[in-house]
Amino acid sequence: MVILPELYILAYSIFFLLASLRKEKLELLGQARLGAVIGLLLTILCLGAEGEILGAAYQIDLFSQVFKLFIMTGLFLILFSGENRGDAPREFGAEYFMFLGFSTLGLMMMVSAVELISLVIALEISSFSLYVIVPLRQAQTKTQIEAAMKYLFFGAMSTGIMLYGMGYLYGLAHSTYLTAIMLKLPGMIGEPLAAFAVLLVLAGFFFKLSLFPLHFWTPDIYEGSSNTTTTFIATLPKLAAAALLIRIVQMAPGDSGNFTNVLIVLAACSMTLGNLVGLVQKDLKRLLAYSGIAHAGYLMLGLIAWNGDGYAAVIYYSLVYLFMNMGAFFVILVLARGGENLQVEDLTGLARRSPLLALTLAVCAFALAGIPPTGGFTGKFFLFISAFEAGHLAIVIIGAVNTVISIFYYLNLVRMSYSREAAACAPLNLSPREKALCYLFIAAIIYLGVLPFGLLDFFGNIL
Repeated sequence: MVILPELYILAYSIFFLLASLRKEKLELLGQARLGAVIGLLLTILCLGAEGEILGAAYQIDLFSQVFKLFIMTGLFLILFSGENRGDAPREFGAEYFMFLGFSTLGLMMMVSAVELISLVIALEISSFSLYVIVPLRQAQTKTQIEAAMKYLFFGAMSTGIMLYGMGYLYGLAHSTYLTAIMLKLPGMIGEPLAAFAVLLVLAGFFFKLSLFPLHFWTPDIYEGSSNTTTTFIATLPKLAAAALLIRIVQMAPGDSGNFTNVLIVLAACSMTLGNLVGLVQKDLKRLLAYSGIAHAGYLMLGLIAWNGDGYAAVIYYSLVYLFMNMGAFFVILVLARGGENLQVEDLTGLARRSPLLALTLAVCAFALAGIPPTGGFTGKFFLFISAFEAGHLAIVIIGAVNTVISIFYYLNLVRMSYSREAAACAPLNLSPREKALCYLFIAAIIYLGVLPFGLLDFFGNIL
């Protein structure tokens, strides 16, 4: 069945919905993890599924199935990374996993949606589930309610802006299908109204991607949410947004000069702002928030190439970003077992407390900074090459300069872990599961950096 992964994750979510109705509150982390394993296996089995449903508004192809595999892999890693039920209070454990499942369902639907109405439905299923779980945090902080309200307000605002633009696009193209809209777009993109409508629609996707200028919610939500929720928000929605942007750009007949210039400006602003503000961050999650803003700018370099190599580079870097960002948040989850926020200073002496965890953080930091032989270096190299070959030398130089700037705060994490000793250096004992995840993150990041071409060729062929 072509939509078996979506049907399964729907059943997964309904299971926890029913579990939440019970008077006695059960510990359901084991069931959540088992369900994620089954979902990952089913997604792998359905990797070659193809078809169209809902009047061709929902398209299943290798491209969408690959991103669904990325998303299910992310959910699997999130559930196996934390010790507790996502830092949520015990009485909300079932609800927490239910909303994680529904949000995952919405993201999986996003990568297959090729029509405006189905796209909005998928986007809202994903978003509303996250609005609910942002304030669910066992370690109470003064910022969690503020984060929930900001996420809800900014999310609703971006959706309203996007719907406003979609109304204009429908009026101009007389169709809600992305294919028909993109075919008519070159003939009307010179009109101010058409360009305005496109930018309004992209606002919703840029919000998910944390791209400038819709980045402002990111640091506060990362800081106020629980560590597990932040890990989800920082990785999976960005994968779906990247997939959607690739599909939209791929449908366009060719390079549109003005639109490309807009993306270049947004990419430059996003990279520069993220890296410069990241230099002064003391809270570890806020630092990773500005890191995510910068990496959204790097992803744009592949899109502005307007060719298969650029799109393949974006897919490849999305996979690399999943592992290196997930690995960095895994270190936070292990160190902050009580669900508290970590400061950069809390990494002091980590190499003495847990050499394996310090090595995991170092590999992830090297990858985020783009240092060889990690996947972060290889992924950025492919993005820069695709933009350079398309004639966008200026943005490549800006990206290279920003990469150098980012090295300072990424390597500061490594310096804190290896070069300074904690006052009370108690050993940190990792469970077998945590050790296995450490080895998985290290191996995946190094493999993606050393042996990229098989995967890159595969990603180039699925478009």
